[in-house]
Amino acid sequence: MPSPNDPGPRRVPVTAPARRVCVDPQGPVLVEGPVEIVLDDGTVARSDRFMVALCTCRRSRAYPWCDTSHRRRERVDPPPGNRTPR
Repeated sequence: MPSPNDPGPRRVPVTAPARRVCVDPQGPVLVEGPVEIVLDDGTVARSDRFMVALCTCRRSRAYPWCDTSHRRRERVDPPPGNRTPR
């Protein structure tokens, strides 16, 4: 539900180029930049990069930008020849 102070959706001229957005079900949303993101508290985060990864899991320490915190951490066992006896 929009807040009383929310100006509503912005009207974009039809001649404005479309932004490409790529959704990865296992990770972030990729948006062609530059972008401005308006957060819940009204602050604006801006990136001038050509491609931006937006966090959708809210685990990122750099939220709203993705820092790959959504990836599962897996322990990698050393190769059989390098294992130490227990």
